[in-house]
Amino acid sequence: MRAVYSIILLLFFGLFFSQEIKPFDTIKTEKQVVEEIEKANVSNIQKYNPTKAGLYSAVFPGLGQYYNKKYWKIPIVWGAVGTGVGIIVYNDKQYRRYRTAFLAELNGQPHEFDDLPYVDATVLGNTQDRAKRQRDYAIAITGVLYILNIVDAVVDAHLYDQKKDPDLAIKPTIIYDDLGVANGKAGLSLSFRF
Repeated sequence: MRAVYSIILLLFFGLFFSQEIKPFDTIKTEKQVVEEIEKANVSNIQKYNPTKAGLYSAVFPGLGQYYNKKYWKIPIVWGAVGTGVGIIVYNDKQYRRYRTAFLAELNGQPHEFDDLPYVDATVLGNTQDRAKRQRDYAIAITGVLYILNIVDAVVDAHLYDQKKDPDLAIKPTIIYDDLGVANGKAGLSLSFRF
């Protein structure tokens, strides 16, 4: 069975890494290559303003991604910030609920947890402190996510107009051990075509 897998793997990599042999008349000159690269770099580059993208994202999360035409990022931003806001609201509601019961317990008034055994001022105080701490953590994390949303929009707008060289590529590859001691490992290869 191992031999079958080895043969399949060998055939797959043989097809994947096979080289194309070009006839001599299709080899490009240096001038043609430079013209191709310049043409690829100039073609339809729409420059986005990083300041605008950052301000848009600061006003409304996801608007900077919309400005940069990265529409797939908008649901991620809304989901992250929206989940954070939801957790904040829930924990604040729990904090107020336990705070009201704690104050009522201290003043000797009835509250919603009167009928539960082993619930006293200490338990209610600890519970309200935990809800407040979780709310505060959620506020901090949501703030960080909001700032990351702005940073993402600014960086994406700034890097959009970078030159795109068709001869420079990063591809997944298998890294083989030259000594034959270890098996091959997955990795990335940076290749530059001349």
